[in-house]
Amino acid sequence: MEAIIFSVNLLAVAAALALALPAIVVWLEVWLALAGRPREAPSLASGVNYSTAGNIAVLIPAHNEGSVISQTLATLAPTLPSGTRLVVVADNCSDQTAAIARQCGAQVIERQDVTNRGKGFALKAGLEHLAVDPPAAVVFLDADCQVAPQTVNLLASAVLAHGRPVQGLNLCPAEAGAPWQQHLSSFAFRFKNQVRCRGLFRCAGLCHLMGTGMALPWELARSVPLQGSHLAEDMQWGIDLAIAGRPALFIEEAKVTSPLPSQPGAIRTQRTRWEHGHLRTLVTQVPRLLGHALVQRRWDLAALALDLAVPPLAMLVLLLVASQLAAWGLWVFGGSGVPLMVLSAALAVCGSAVLWAWYAVCRTEVPLGTLLRAPTYALAKLPMYAAFLFRPQRQWVRTPREHGR
Repeated sequence: MEAIIFSVNLLAVAAALALALPAIVVWLEVWLALAGRPREAPSLASGVNYSTAGNIAVLIPAHNEGSVISQTLATLAPTLPSGTRLVVVADNCSDQTAAIARQCGAQVIERQDVTNRGKGFALKAGLEHLAVDPPAAVVFLDADCQVAPQTVNLLASAVLAHGRPVQGLNLCPAEAGAPWQQHLSSFAFRFKNQVRCRGLFRCAGLCHLMGTGMALPWELARSVPLQGSHLAEDMQWGIDLAIAGRPALFIEEAKVTSPLPSQPGAIRTQRTRWEHGHLRTLVTQVPRLLGHALVQRRWDLAALALDLAVPPLAMLVLLLVASQLAAWGLWVFGGSGVPLMVLSAALAVCGSAVLWAWYAVCRTEVPLGTLLRAPTYALAKLPMYAAFLFRPQRQWVRTPREHGR
């Protein structure tokens, strides 16, 4: 009997430590982002001619984006360096996306292939089109995003100067008058894409690719494997390139904003694609990254693996709370109290990191009262996480547009 109790206690301690690790990673990234010594992005003045004039292409995949593409291109066009090729891939469109994009001055590629659908196939078609007269760098943007005036120039300049992938700051601000769930989703997006990404970059000098607001040198863009309907293809690109010795730079000044859906069905579609893609990549790529980190003796790959090992924030909090309750039950019935102490400390560490980030970057956009509703927001995601275990989404599904967006 004592042997069984010892084994149970040992397993409980091991499980508690495993769950505490992501919380520690989150706290360290937040500390590095908000209090740590800044790591400057590599200077663009590297002694080479990195003029972007005539050297870059902007590639935008679009599926039935007629309601938004004109606004996107009208905002984007004045910011483009001279000679930039603006290419829109109208992928399996049944609306006026292609015609509107042409009217806005873009080169348009139309493809109809109902079998091979998804963002990856559209990007592949765009890159094949560019291969006839390849640019030096390719900037990737979504069809519904808005860019800051210097975004494309900053991304392309960094690519041309350093020959590495580059990721800008991609945010999803909530609209005025949006429901509280949208404000919390916006904060979660900023927490991951700005605060944690800044912390990771300051720690190891690399970041994940996010799909929009990113740029690659042509020789890398043409070599990345496009898997068509992969849920997190952009993240997979960044991992593959990092392992190959070309990790992505983070240029926070290159800002891109994307709209968040407000209708329940659209929210569910988008969050399922994002979070199932993240979890699938976590399961398959963390061991791979750690293996390459050991073989290549590279700290940056280990840091990337630890960052990827953190599950979505709501899921992490739910896991910590549920495990803490289980550890409390173990202690009440005579088991070790160590797991309870470890998990309580981990939950406190994670909670303090979230509060610190909220106060530093988001308190004017997300009221404290809204933040305090986070437990309800997290619990509402339980069916999504259960679906990953029993019915994981494997095919890329576009988020429905609404109200002109």
